[in-house]
Amino acid sequence: MHASRLQLCCLAAAGVALAACADSGGVAGPARADRSVDVSNPTIFDVPGSTRTLALDVNERGDIVGRYLSAGQNHGFLRDANGNLTTVDYPGSSFSVASSINDNGAIAGWYSLPTAPAARHGFVLQDGVFTSFDPPGSTFTNPLGINNRGEVTGRFCTLTVCLAPGLGSFHGFLWQDGVFTIVDVPGANETNAFKASENGSIVGAFGESGAEPLFLLNNGLFTTIALPNGKPVTQDDGGVNARGDIVGTFCNGAPPCLVGPTDNHGFLLSGDVFTTIDVPGAAATSLTAINARGDIVGGYTDANGHSHGLLLEGHGGGQ
Repeated sequence: MHASRLQLCCLAAAGVALAACADSGGVAGPARADRSVDVSNPTIFDVPGSTRTLALDVNERGDIVGRYLSAGQNHGFLRDANGNLTTVDYPGSSFSVASSINDNGAIAGWYSLPTAPAARHGFVLQDGVFTSFDPPGSTFTNPLGINNRGEVTGRFCTLTVCLAPGLGSFHGFLWQDGVFTIVDVPGANETNAFKASENGSIVGAFGESGAEPLFLLNNGLFTTIALPNGKPVTQDDGGVNARGDIVGTFCNGAPPCLVGPTDNHGFLLSGDVFTTIDVPGAAATSLTAINARGDIVGGYTDANGHSHGLLLEGHGGGQ
């Protein structure tokens, strides 16, 4: 646990409806060291036959979606609250990821086709029906969240070759009722919109001047959040719940903070309290989502380099 100050700054949003920025910037009060997260007995799971499993989202019922690697091919999965596992692959795809699930059971994710394996396309799966979508001009679409209002958030790239998140290739997006809105933090060289809470607030991460902080977009205003000691946040994925608790992954090394087998640490930000969450003995821990009950999901890499799905039940600030 870290008791440090969180830096906040209010910015006008580019590409979204603007409101007056009442606060030009400031610093939050000292983080209080009043929360501990017990990770001594986490729920660890793997899709049978997989060599890598990563949980990406969890809804109110405890249904979890994510991705797994088996026989060299990437698939999406759904793990229901009873632990039953189902593969979720876009029809005809050679690569699929199930990245988010809302309380109605709608699943968002992305896929590629054998005819164009380098491209990625977004999808929503609802009531057994897949809907494919891409922001205009996108060559690489990564939906990362879908809330109960049906708002889909994520990132997209329009380049011929898109680099890993954090290396300057991506813009954030919001997709609702067939309408796309670009979400770019002003002045950033990259923006990744992770997930939207039930009130529509979007949490994500961005790169700017060698730093990688978080952002929260609410009512057309960006609030930027720097972690204690300026630790860089991975721009790959993270989450927020209805209470406003935020989870994600940070690195101790210099930016860019990329998801990898080492130097990844999970965190929970609840109010002004910042808590580091590492699975005991893990070489790397990443956190991707938190639901209203405070259940947290993600993944970790063990000492042998194997990646596993992770569930921490009721450990967040949710109720």
